[in-house]
Amino acid sequence: PCIGQVLGDSFAEIESLGAPEHFCEDELLSILNSDRRKSLTLKYYAKKILYFLRQQKVLRSLKAFLERPPEEQLALEGAVLVDQYCNPLADVTLESISVQIDDITDKVKKYLRVKNASHPSLRTGQGHGLVEDLELQRQVICALNAVLYDQLQYKGNECDYYNPLNSYIHQVVLRRTGIPISLSVLYMTLARKLGVLLEPVNFPNHFLLRWCQRQTRSDDIYDYIYVDAFGKGKQLTARECEYLIRQQVTAEYYGSISTTELLLRMVGNLLNIGKRGEGNEKSYQLLRDSLDLYLTIDPDNVQYLLLQARLYFHLGIWPEKVLDILQHIQALDPSQHGAVGYLVQHTLEHIQHKRHPMEPDVKRRSAPEHSQVQYSVGLIMKHKRSGYNCVIYGWDPKCMMSQEWITTMRVHQLTSGANQPFYNVLVQDGTCRYAAQENLEPHSAPLEIAHPEVGRYFSEFAGTHYVSNEELQTRYPEDMVETQSTVQELYEAHLLSSGHLAEPSADHQTVGP
Repeated sequence: PCIGQVLGDSFAEIESLGAPEHFCEDELLSILNSDRRKSLTLKYYAKKILYFLRQQKVLRSLKAFLERPPEEQLALEGAVLVDQYCNPLADVTLESISVQIDDITDKVKKYLRVKNASHPSLRTGQGHGLVEDLELQRQVICALNAVLYDQLQYKGNECDYYNPLNSYIHQVVLRRTGIPISLSVLYMTLARKLGVLLEPVNFPNHFLLRWCQRQTRSDDIYDYIYVDAFGKGKQLTARECEYLIRQQVTAEYYGSISTTELLLRMVGNLLNIGKRGEGNEKSYQLLRDSLDLYLTIDPDNVQYLLLQARLYFHLGIWPEKVLDILQHIQALDPSQHGAVGYLVQHTLEHIQHKRHPMEPDVKRRSAPEHSQVQYSVGLIMKHKRSGYNCVIYGWDPKCMMSQEWITTMRVHQLTSGANQPFYNVLVQDGTCRYAAQENLEPHSAPLEIAHPEVGRYFSEFAGTHYVSNEELQTRYPEDMVETQSTVQELYEAHLLSSGHLAEPSADHQTVGP
């Protein structure tokens, strides 16, 4: 199956199989855990299906979570669902995160016991009742700051602020760093376990918590101290919050928000990171995942519905779903008919094309116009100038990129310019590149290329090269024979009597700059 089908349409077939979920999962996991070097294409698609099945499970949990009364929607549980949806193949559970949070809570209690042995938060069997007295609350907050920031060294991630890991609660606990909103979720969860109620505040550019300084709830923003979990638990007055973001804001921004609003802000951050991405597989996946989450929480957001339709359209996946989204947009906001009409027309064309798929473009090495092509798919190469290791998954007899790309990449500075074979390569660092023949050479000690798309093109790693899968062999029918004779010539000296390649030396395994 082609990538688009597996990412989109054929998932409906999986759901209609009616097999028990755990049975499907077990089967997929047994494929993924089989011999590391073999069945790469099967594993590639098994991983995608497992990703999809687990995400569907999380979405069902999220919908159930959103239907609960607001007081039963705990921020931590919501944050875990966001984390699980964006990392469905990781082992993230509310139980494991809660155990780690209980561990931090115990450390805070230990610290508190030294300061005030009779503190009500230390009573066993007290449950999670609230501490009424302000001075006793202050002791909890001081102990929490001492343990979290001084003892455990948690801190705001200023150096790598836009890394999505900062938003995933299991990574925040693991790496002890995050952004204001994720650290606030951790902080308020810990405070609540110790009897202090802190409320989330949707402050612009910098998420905060607020702590009421009166016995009864107040609507006056000056009756609160604002806590900056990103800034080591620093306590601010309403006025100091404005200095923090260097702008004046109206009183409404100091109000507390619901868990649903908190999750929208958290997912909105991930969405913006996805939009900032370089248009690679990873940023598209993040954009897709965060849009799915956002629209599960706020299903009628026209701006994001349109973005979702455009993204699916751009990726060429799930055209039927695109039509459903567009219909929904049209019903919500008829003024969008221009954008909707354009996408409907092109999506219908896409559906037509899918019913009559084009024959794949077949490239034969023996054709006279390909006489200059030296290398073949499956060969493991090194880039002479950049030093990176890669595997070839396609080639053109000359550069087929736009004039703009040729100029930007300074192709004319190459000895043979654009008029030489160019190769599509999967690079060790997870990128896909288009490299000139004169810049590539066969790797002196071939090694596996840890790229997420390897299984899309190859069925196995044979020690000296990758073996094309059926789809790639159809496109390059003469390449596999060429690859085998090339590796035989190149690595004969390295082959041991057992027929295995000598282990590459350590210095060959490092990726060049």
